[in-house]
Amino acid sequence: MMKPLYSLARLRELEQQHQAEGLMEKAGLAAAGLSKELLGKDGYAVLVMAGPGNNGGDALVAARHLKAWWHQVTVVFTGQRNKLPDDAAHAYDAWLACGGEVLAEIPAGQSWHLVIDGLFGIGLQRDLHEPYCRLVETINQLKVPVLSLDIPSGLCMQSGRVLGAAVQASHTLSFIGLKPGLFTLDGPDHAGRVQLADLGIESGKAQGYLLDDVPASLPPRKLNSHKGSNGSVGVVGGAEHMVGAALLTGRAALQLGAGRVYCGLLAGQAVGVDYVQPELMLRQAQSLIELDALTILAVGPGMGQSVVAAALLEQVLRSSRPLLLDADALNLVAGSVALRRLLQQRQPGTVVITPHPGEAASLLSCNTTGTQQDRIGSALRMAEELGAVTVLKGCGSVIAFPDGRWFINHSGNPGLGSAGMGDTLSGMIAALAAQGLSLEQAALLGVYLHGVAADELVAQGIGPVGLTATEVALHARALLNRWVKDAVNQHR
Repeated sequence: MMKPLYSLARLRELEQQHQAEGLMEKAGLAAAGLSKELLGKDGYAVLVMAGPGNNGGDALVAARHLKAWWHQVTVVFTGQRNKLPDDAAHAYDAWLACGGEVLAEIPAGQSWHLVIDGLFGIGLQRDLHEPYCRLVETINQLKVPVLSLDIPSGLCMQSGRVLGAAVQASHTLSFIGLKPGLFTLDGPDHAGRVQLADLGIESGKAQGYLLDDVPASLPPRKLNSHKGSNGSVGVVGGAEHMVGAALLTGRAALQLGAGRVYCGLLAGQAVGVDYVQPELMLRQAQSLIELDALTILAVGPGMGQSVVAAALLEQVLRSSRPLLLDADALNLVAGSVALRRLLQQRQPGTVVITPHPGEAASLLSCNTTGTQQDRIGSALRMAEELGAVTVLKGCGSVIAFPDGRWFINHSGNPGLGSAGMGDTLSGMIAALAAQGLSLEQAALLGVYLHGVAADELVAQGIGPVGLTATEVALHARALLNRWVKDAVNQHR
């Protein structure tokens, strides 16, 4: 149900194993075929940017096929023939042999219907320099569809980081296997629509997976059920002036199916009832922690970092019940050796943490830039060091497990970048865990469902501007019920 993602080392290994199978010809033909599909009819003008490596060779093969299909092809080659790898050199010669020409610069005063970006591929590891930054800028200013081969030039295939400058493609054709960098950090802003051409290669075991179709694994409810059948969620947070965060988490947990939801608030003048969601049971935080009936505790939304908050977190960490830690709970752990040690001493996999990049930086004792430059590595490090299922939020949220498995979420949109979205996600994950899913399952389904709910709302014209956490939670409820019903119908 999930698409595999591959590391540079694994892809290079596969290329070496299948070198004799004419991979460049296959890749170039696949690129030409997709280009023809995008153009729609023959005779259109195509600008092909061929770089100094094998990616440039793929582009030259594509150019040859497009010329044979009666398209007007302009090739700009930025390398030197005598320095090309063997396959790319053969592709260069074949392009000239079919009557093609090679230019050193993008000609001025011309227009094209499509640009094929074959400047740099997955091997790029350092920032682009001139004249390539200028070429990338020119491509991005042409205002025509761009098809990038394997990965947009200038984008790190592993991290999704822009290496100085990167092509903004409308389409990316990924060869052999999908690359992680296409789906996280800056990748989604540069890759456009991603398609895969496996070139007939069985890729084998993957390093990670793309969440783009997570089954709703909640079973249908029995007729003979009651509120105690669906778990109890406790939310600890809501210090003075931050009560709303805890209430958003509690409301989301209730809306996603938890049988009972308690909000333990730190605010001294906490209201006795949530007038928006009166089904929530509001208590003082200390009395909530002492309840035995809770299936899972979500700790941190609006909690603050006071001495009282730290003492409550210490009590929670010493308990054996499943936990979700977010927001200030994570900041408290980051700032306390004792709290961090308590977290590490828990049974691995009994805690979910949901940091945003800033909170992750505090947990990893680095800056946010360092966290973002290697989101997968950052999530894996937190999962391993803290023994926690880790959700590193952001564009292409990364979910990592203590045993080294990792996933990138493919749902969601910029509308999720608003206040309260993280609180709502915490409540959703906690509710799914309360209803019987493992913390791993709850994290994967919760993150994916959160994003799909936002995507469907935007498709309906609700957002991304002004999309609210409350709207996402309510639509997630409708989605989850639909998915569970569909799953039941499929098995009848």
